[in-house]
Amino acid sequence: MRFIRLLIEYNGAGYHGWQSQKTGRTLQETIRATIGSITGEDIRLTGASRTDAGVHALGQVAVFPTGSALTADTFRRAVNAKLPPDIRIRSAVETDGQFHPRFSAIRKSYLYLISTDRIRSPFLYPYLWYVMADLDIARMHDSAAMLLGAHDFSAFRGSGCGAKTTHRTVLSLEIDAMEEISFMTTPLRGEFIRIRIEANAFLRHMVRNIVGTLVGVGSGKTSPAEFREILESCDRTKAGPTAPPQGLFLEEIIY
Repeated sequence: MRFIRLLIEYNGAGYHGWQSQKTGRTLQETIRATIGSITGEDIRLTGASRTDAGVHALGQVAVFPTGSALTADTFRRAVNAKLPPDIRIRSAVETDGQFHPRFSAIRKSYLYLISTDRIRSPFLYPYLWYVMADLDIARMHDSAAMLLGAHDFSAFRGSGCGAKTTHRTVLSLEIDAMEEISFMTTPLRGEFIRIRIEANAFLRHMVRNIVGTLVGVGSGKTSPAEFREILESCDRTKAGPTAPPQGLFLEEIIY
């Protein structure tokens, strides 16, 4: 039995998340069925991150076992030829049976895009959270710094999370104001904020709940001191709303 490791990029707007389920179109099932149509096997596809409905990925990782003699790169080309255009296999390599996309990961990074522009870009709006308020980046920075290091992130844990522990280590958290985003070789100007967070692992909805709470800080609804109290409370009901999914991208998984 051989094992093929995939690096996957996708637009999650048209899917009910990564994880296969009884109802709704999912990324895992779409890719699994496509591979199976090529090999004739009942493929078991294991992913690194169970991204939610509407969330995108620049670097999802998955692996599947196969008895097929096709080379890894032949798999990449054959699967891409059959996949819908909003999913692409960026690379495929052969690996060993000890590799696990989730448990072998050392750290992961996500990025989230926000716009505070009063005019919505017809090109970028599917990938941004439009916040109709001026956000104080300095206040958001002060609060974000409190998340660095090892903490109990229960206050930012989404319902239905099955993690055995709520302790995670945030390695970096960057908040950058941007005046333009490149699109089709052209800079589209506006008022953008990019939040990038890297950690050893994440809880369900952790990034979106952190972003929603930081936006509350930036808009003045929550003070940095209150943000610390939220973190230390380990109480999800005290934190801000869950940011919408379309602004979130799984950026990279490091092994």
